[in-house]
Amino acid sequence: MSLLGNILWLVFGGFVAGIAWWATGLVALISIIGIPWARSCFVIGQMSFVPFGKEIIARDILTEKEDIGTSGAGLIGNIVWFILAGWWLAIGHLVIAVAQAITIIGIPFALQHIKLAAVSLAPVGKTVVDKYVAAAAYERKGTKELEQIRR
Repeated sequence: MSLLGNILWLVFGGFVAGIAWWATGLVALISIIGIPWARSCFVIGQMSFVPFGKEIIARDILTEKEDIGTSGAGLIGNIVWFILAGWWLAIGHLVIAVAQAITIIGIPFALQHIKLAAVSLAPVGKTVVDKYVAAAAYERKGTKELEQIRR
């Protein structure tokens, strides 16, 4: 089902969304000061091409290690991103989601735009993985937290 969803997604705007994210990443990369956000743009662009079967997850939950994107520097990066680009990207994805949700056929696509809108607000420190990998990482984190509570 993910394959069919991704093919339809590409035909009905997903290809344009992915190219737009990658173009934004190139502009950020060329500007030099935007390099920290360029990586996030390329990761989100990857998700924009084939979102079905993929999940967005914080890298520290996935790897169990903190890196620059998941630290305080990442928080500052996300604040700057939100002010300069995040809010209007999220609004764009939400407007498209509402338009697609009006039709019953468009509801799965609207849900993918909502996923992209959420990551548009704070992309630094996030990555895209298969939904089963994300589920396993969350389960591992939950198991560790439960063990700590039981102690």
